[in-house]
Amino acid sequence: MRHPPRVLIVEDESSIAELIAVNLRHNGLTPIWAEDGESAQREIDTILPDIILLDWMLPGQSGVTLAKRWRADPRVKSVPIVMLTARSDESDKVSGLDAGADDYITKPFSTQELLARIRAVLRRRAPEQALDTVTVGDLTLDGATYRVNFRDVALKIGPTEFKLLNYLMRHAERVHSRSQLLDKIWGDHVFIEERTVDVHVKRLRESLGAAGPMIETVRGAGYRFTAQVQIADAA
Repeated sequence: MRHPPRVLIVEDESSIAELIAVNLRHNGLTPIWAEDGESAQREIDTILPDIILLDWMLPGQSGVTLAKRWRADPRVKSVPIVMLTARSDESDKVSGLDAGADDYITKPFSTQELLARIRAVLRRRAPEQALDTVTVGDLTLDGATYRVNFRDVALKIGPTEFKLLNYLMRHAERVHSRSQLLDKIWGDHVFIEERTVDVHVKRLRESLGAAGPMIETVRGAGYRFTAQVQIADAA
């Protein structure tokens, strides 16, 4: 029997951590509390959590620094990260998402909203989709081995970007609106903003490198994945 999802709460304010932990327990989740990056790393080294709730402002290393470090760690990089922070500026949200967070919740927050977001992130962690290989132009994605190759060169793609790319490649040449992509990639995650799609598309294009132009922005409509673009040969 599968264990209840383990939620690592990285939060230095004990009152907030306890409030979150109580609500998680009441909803069938297993909370683990760490008050800073060092203790969080010890917990991760012992047992990999199913999801990480990460405060931005922490003693020692910031949540953004920790998110970047964990996204660079092959063992941890697929674990979803939800940032919890009082920093509500759009630029802060983009910074958090660019650091590798899957979602971004500002304080104060509703515990029901938090639980809904956790469930949504855990749902979308499971692969959508066929595990076979799909090829568009010179780009190949293997759903079974989680590998992406462009002209026989392996590319590093984050978990959310991989799912987005998988969907776009399997529905190539169609135009998808931001709301359609939200529905297909994030499910009924009603709290996420359409601008979040733009952030993930930007990150995906950067990860694709020379193949980035295969994702076209269709003005006023959304995005299309196509092989019908001119891609420069690598120098």
